[in-house]
Amino acid sequence: MSGESLLVILVVGLIAGWLAGQIVQGTGFGLVGDLIIGIVGAFIGGWLLPQLGIHLGAGIVAAIINATIGALVLLLIIKLVRGGGRWGGGWGSRWGGGWGSRWGRRW
Repeated sequence: MSGESLLVILVVGLIAGWLAGQIVQGTGFGLVGDLIIGIVGAFIGGWLLPQLGIHLGAGIVAAIINATIGALVLLLIIKLVRGGGRWGGGWGSRWGGGWGSRWGRRW
């Protein structure tokens, strides 16, 4: 892998992670967080979109859109697993208090 390829991957990952952060929560996740989310999202988008029969074409804009869609899917999965935001409290709020608080006892 050349230095230019690595730079393109990092730039696409950073932009895609930032865009996904803007769409999901209105802010980014910081430089490193955006980069990680974008790169993992690029792998998810690169696998998922062809499985659905969606081909965006070639070029850096298509790569950014592909990685952003993958990052959005990643953030949706994380949000569903962690249980936060608008979709209810998830496991954390239902079971996070422990048995004592659930049944009215304080241990």
